[in-house]
Amino acid sequence: MLCCQTPPSSGRYISYSRDDLDSELGNNDLNGEFSNYTVHIPPTPDNQPMDPSISQKVEEQYVSSSLFTGGFNSVTRAHLMDKVIESETSHPQMAGAKGSSCSIPGCDAKVMSDERGNDILPCECDFKICRDCYIDAVKTGGGICPGCKEPYKSTDLDEIMSLAVDNGLPLPLPSTNRMERRLSLMKSTINPSKSVLMRSQTGDFDHNRWLFETKGTYGYGNAIWPKDGGFTGNHDDGVNEPQQLISKPWRPLTRKLKIPAAIISPYRLLICVRMVVLSLFLMWRIRNPNNDAIWLWGMSVVCELWFAFSWLLDQLPKLCPINRSTDLMVLKEKFETPSPDNPFGKSDLPGIDIFVSTADPEKEPPLVTANTILSILAADYPVEKLACYVSDDGGALLTFEAMAEAASFANLWVPFCRKHDIEPRNPESYFNLKRDPYKNKVRSDFVKDRRRLKREYDEFKVRINGLPDSIRRRSDAYHAREEIKAMKLQRENASDEPMETLKIPKATWMADGTHWPGTWIIPGSEHTKGDHAGIIQVMLKPPSDEPLQGTSEDTSRLIDLTGIDIRLPLLVYVSREKRPGYDHNKKAGAMNALVRASAIMSNGPFILNLDCDHYIYNSQAMREGMCFMMDRGGDRLCYVQFPQRFEGIDPSDRYANHNTVFFDVNMRALDGLQGPVYVGTGCLFRRIALYGFDPPRSKEHEPGCCSCCFGRSKRPASVSSTPEENRALRMGDSDDEDMNMSLFPKKFGNSSFLVDSIPVAEYQGRPLADHPAVKNGRPPGALRIPRDLLDASTVAEAISVISCWYEDKTEWGNRVGWIYGSVTEDVVTGYRMHNRGWKSVYCVTKRDAFRGTAPINLTDRLHQVLRWATGSVEIFFSRNNAILASPRMKFLQRIAYLNVGIYPFTSIFLIVYCFLPALSLFSGQFIVQSLDVAFLTYLLVITLTLCMLAVLEIKWSGIELEEWWRNEQFWLIGGTSAHLAAVLQGLLKVVAGIEISFTLTSKSGGDDVDDEFADLYLVKWTSLMIPPIVIMMTNLIAIAVGFSRTIYSEIPQWSRLIGGVFFSFWVLAHLYPFAKGLMGRRGRTPTIVFVWSGLIAITISLLWVAIKPPQGSTGIGGSFQFP
Repeated sequence: MLCCQTPPSSGRYISYSRDDLDSELGNNDLNGEFSNYTVHIPPTPDNQPMDPSISQKVEEQYVSSSLFTGGFNSVTRAHLMDKVIESETSHPQMAGAKGSSCSIPGCDAKVMSDERGNDILPCECDFKICRDCYIDAVKTGGGICPGCKEPYKSTDLDEIMSLAVDNGLPLPLPSTNRMERRLSLMKSTINPSKSVLMRSQTGDFDHNRWLFETKGTYGYGNAIWPKDGGFTGNHDDGVNEPQQLISKPWRPLTRKLKIPAAIISPYRLLICVRMVVLSLFLMWRIRNPNNDAIWLWGMSVVCELWFAFSWLLDQLPKLCPINRSTDLMVLKEKFETPSPDNPFGKSDLPGIDIFVSTADPEKEPPLVTANTILSILAADYPVEKLACYVSDDGGALLTFEAMAEAASFANLWVPFCRKHDIEPRNPESYFNLKRDPYKNKVRSDFVKDRRRLKREYDEFKVRINGLPDSIRRRSDAYHAREEIKAMKLQRENASDEPMETLKIPKATWMADGTHWPGTWIIPGSEHTKGDHAGIIQVMLKPPSDEPLQGTSEDTSRLIDLTGIDIRLPLLVYVSREKRPGYDHNKKAGAMNALVRASAIMSNGPFILNLDCDHYIYNSQAMREGMCFMMDRGGDRLCYVQFPQRFEGIDPSDRYANHNTVFFDVNMRALDGLQGPVYVGTGCLFRRIALYGFDPPRSKEHEPGCCSCCFGRSKRPASVSSTPEENRALRMGDSDDEDMNMSLFPKKFGNSSFLVDSIPVAEYQGRPLADHPAVKNGRPPGALRIPRDLLDASTVAEAISVISCWYEDKTEWGNRVGWIYGSVTEDVVTGYRMHNRGWKSVYCVTKRDAFRGTAPINLTDRLHQVLRWATGSVEIFFSRNNAILASPRMKFLQRIAYLNVGIYPFTSIFLIVYCFLPALSLFSGQFIVQSLDVAFLTYLLVITLTLCMLAVLEIKWSGIELEEWWRNEQFWLIGGTSAHLAAVLQGLLKVVAGIEISFTLTSKSGGDDVDDEFADLYLVKWTSLMIPPIVIMMTNLIAIAVGFSRTIYSEIPQWSRLIGGVFFSFWVLAHLYPFAKGLMGRRGRTPTIVFVWSGLIAITISLLWVAIKPPQGSTGIGGSFQFP
């Protein structure tokens, strides 16, 4: 049976309605009785009038020069822009790049151009013509050139193909449907094979692999069959396994580095000892009440019981910490090393889509976002496999033009980084390095190049900083022109009646003189932050599949880029549609919109998400993460979490902004269980894990008697006839092996493009099947095919999936994508993946992978902690509570997630315990009857074991003692302020249904531009400061009262005084950074000085009353009574 498709003409558009819920996959059933083969019919003038090599370039140039808008109940439009920013752009990949104009009278569009920006002239007469005019000339003008009036000549395809084969270039795919090209890897014949390297993991013959590993070639106009016996699995079938793959020993990409037994064994022993001592101490406390102050004893015992429980939840997941390492040399050898079958070393690594999210250019400066984008574009990863998507949830023209400026500057910055191996590749950080920038630089032109780039970057910063004024002046000028036009029109049509005053909405105008479709500076109808159309602009079109080297003849560039790849990755600006009456779900909704848009446009099987202020500090970070995903067993990893590192923190780290105890202790410990939690940024996701699918081979695992502690026992995989690509896409607890893909639209929405991209993303994300032990793998060379064409219909489809109505009646935000319903959507999203049986790993690189900024101001820091704690309370009162976790989650992992939801409630007991010393001093009583030997012994052992555990944690984690102490201090500061407020807000939401709203933390600096840490000294009042201030004042007054009573009493109770004062100083020592923050900058007189002055005055007054008692008193201390 012979089936073939006629290639469609260029510029095919497909529209999907909301009722179209049928997937193309459901109709593509393969008949196992027939063998597959490929037939390629050459394009003919009747069939495909434009040369495909020209068609693809022209189509992508058209897409990158158009601003696509659309949404609910509106038509998707492509607005062709001749300029994106005020300054000229020269890079051929960039939107609005300068070029020759069309020679057709009345047309001012740009001429078609190639990768280097050279004009594409389809006729030998070199008549300049744009894309639209060329299509019109071919389709309606009879194929006659408007210049020489001669017919266009078709390019000899045979010469192109033979030239490509001679040069080792990949053959172009047949011109079929876009999704059929994507799914070509998935279609194979069901025939068993014994060859490990020659057969895919489904047991099917893989024609892509056959091409890669044999001398076979595809023909044009004929069917290619393997030699006799080619499908039988015999070793003499003419399909031989490459000896270079078989002869080399298999090497892993990652290794586990266990903690030395000399450290981890005493650590675990101390945990057990402290658990026993705590149990004995609490039993002793319960059996020995203080009858003189039973209320004081009761409160202290309840608090101590909770503290012991909280410590247990925090400590148990730390029993199995591990470290990991990667081998980038092995990664390069497996995926990018030239070989006889791959002479140019074309990369076989999977694609990565990078998401950058921003929402408010006033609180998230565009210069910071631009630097993050530049670090991404310059990352050390195959250019054609990289795509960057920027989500502007505010729809601001300022962010749009700042992105365009960054894309323009990347034309110089990215090749400069590749030429001189620059680290870090964030220009702001690089040019502000305090170390010697010339160390290890050997190129003689480095000094000259660096000086020129520094000057260009300074000009770039000035342009970015001047964008707000530039946009405002431009908008004012265009608005004045519109007013003048309207007034003239009104005068022309005026009658004797008095004219009414014209009211023209003051729009925000783009550089090309048209209205900005997003949010206007002065909000107007359908142009506000919560009401605007969806926008997609391809800032940098997809790069060519082959490296594009700079030449010495290119004199337009400031530096010599001879032999340097000048391509740039795909860069896309996305602002999802927002309309009143829809819940847009904040950041989680924006991220889900990017997931869908990227699936349509590039469909990278892996997704890296970054905050706008977190940039790539290590250009090879993505390669390090890919080592885990591509290693044996990597197909069961849902994400690779990198630690967060911060810049701009004060040297003393007053408020524990580095958070090293969490990132270097807790996260390493979780890595030894089921994996670290997802912390919101710096995370490399597997796309199908975000789609809500279960991990591969999930049915091979079932709960056993020890599953609560050590995971699940395995059972042999049952023999099934279902293809592996379908078994890898399983969702839910159903035992049905066949995944009904016709139901996908009801889960993912009505975009067939999106549904069809799912199995492709799953397949391309599989590890390399280069060893018999690698299950669910893919053949070598399968990802060396060129990227799909990015045409207008594709971008139009992407516009539809970011519309405000798309998620209606789907599982987005419920099971698919980032999960809604919590302000800490990151933790919930990671929890859902672990709950389905996925694993995650923690990747700590020698050089920090990413770096960002953190709020060093006390108020901003408290609000940040408040948001995290409120999210945890929401998790506790939701179905995401770890108590309700599935059996697929390990017991200790469940304990860790349970601690995430419970820790804010510790604030209730912590505040009570912080007041106990003061109450003890005021009342003259203590939490125990007396400071006897048993109490002091228990106290000493508990304290010593805590200190020894801290020392051992410092040993195996690599943190410093000062960092551990800062964390302890801020634990009490946050626990007595933000955590208590979070508990109250969470209870209000659960009981009264009051929604919680938060504002973005400002990432701008302080007012003092000369001081790097100006924000540290700003004192901004917030109600969160009230509880810690009250605790400090109460304990200070209590110390004074306690001393007064003890000194002037007839029978001094020194033991009670010492106990109360000791614990009061313990509280005050933890609150010292908070008190220091209230004092502000040294040399000023903040309010706290007056407060302390009052405290001193009160103390002196009490002492004066005690020394000189009122009339009628007989002794110095005998008549003393606390007023």
